[in-house]
Amino acid sequence: MIISGVKKNLTNQDYRILGLSALGGALEFYDFIIYVFFAKQIEMLFFPPEIPRWLSQVQTYGIFAAGYLARPFGGIIMAHFGDRLGRKKMFAFSIFLMSAPTLLIGFLPPFHTAGILAPFLLLFMRICQGAAVGGEIPGAWVFVSEHVPTQKIGLACGILTGGLTLGILLGSLVSTLINTFYSASEVLSYGWRLAFILGGIFGLISMFLRRWLKETPIFSEMAKRKKLDKNVPVKTVISKHKHSVIVCMLLTWVLSAGIMVVILLAPSYLQSVYKFPVIISQEANSIAIAGVTLGCILSGLAADKIGFSKTLIAGSLFCIVSTYIFYTTLSSHPELLFLTYGLAGLGVGVVGCFAFYMVRSFPVEIRYSGVSFSFNIAYAFAGGLTPLLISLLTNFVSVLAPAYYVIVLFSIGLLLGIYLLRIEKK
Repeated sequence: MIISGVKKNLTNQDYRILGLSALGGALEFYDFIIYVFFAKQIEMLFFPPEIPRWLSQVQTYGIFAAGYLARPFGGIIMAHFGDRLGRKKMFAFSIFLMSAPTLLIGFLPPFHTAGILAPFLLLFMRICQGAAVGGEIPGAWVFVSEHVPTQKIGLACGILTGGLTLGILLGSLVSTLINTFYSASEVLSYGWRLAFILGGIFGLISMFLRRWLKETPIFSEMAKRKKLDKNVPVKTVISKHKHSVIVCMLLTWVLSAGIMVVILLAPSYLQSVYKFPVIISQEANSIAIAGVTLGCILSGLAADKIGFSKTLIAGSLFCIVSTYIFYTTLSSHPELLFLTYGLAGLGVGVVGCFAFYMVRSFPVEIRYSGVSFSFNIAYAFAGGLTPLLISLLTNFVSVLAPAYYVIVLFSIGLLLGIYLLRIEKK
């Protein structure tokens, strides 16, 4: 199976491709998740004030989930044309499809001005964002993996995935700054809009920077030889690569648990359950995201050196232990928050090597479609439903429900690692 060229070390051009790809991915993921950091303001502005709080909260997160549910459609369509017309074209289009709606959200009228039209406009923008990120993440993994040497695919995917998590860090930092320099009333009035406008502008700038990227050598060679799949790529994926699809979907479910629960949902969890101040919880979240970024790079390096299965086993074990320590010490040792949360983030960083397995699971002619279909279908359900599920379990079962959920999912990751290692030894 062709993955990349015969060179063994990263060149200056490879580093430029990785840098531009990671920057674009970070800005695009910032645009997608900044909604979470200002969900409270969105809830107060885009829904009728007279409805019960729980209902407006459900509607707010329902619109957030719509972005995840739109990911498969956008991802599959963009992957189809990415496998037919080229990776670069879809890689540039995805960031435009994300940036434009993000910018427009910053100017949307609230409910008291536009009435019922306000939440529907917000929903439409979130659907566009979901479609965009559905094409961006798999496309970025495929794009960089086909540019770099085979021996560096893990590192490249780790850096790129780390770049995506930097988008979350950027969102956390922007949210922290806005909440620091503006009062609560000012944030509600206009401060939250600045975060979306800023993301939209920088995303559009990143789109123009991507014009300097070149098509992957592997796709160019396949197109030259006219060896591209003449069928609908996703049809070939489903009919001939079921095993790879199932494994990639399970890996995506594990990834969603780490990113959604430990990183995206934890700040509001710290505030609502353990009464940590907003600034403290966001600062701790920034440390955790830095831990995830470092963990992504380290796990990608490890996948290159010792193999994916062994990295998955070791990383899943570390994540289980660090997550348990983080959640169980919140009430007894709150002074350790920055340390335990940082270690939990480092543990989640094992997800940085997941793309290493995904891009190697499908042949070149359907690779984009294979990764996109598996990743987006799984993430649509897992990522879209996780916030609501965690909220219900925390309120009605146990305050440690987030910890148990992550531990169960990374136990599945551990079992997957053992299973894949046994296959390798046969």
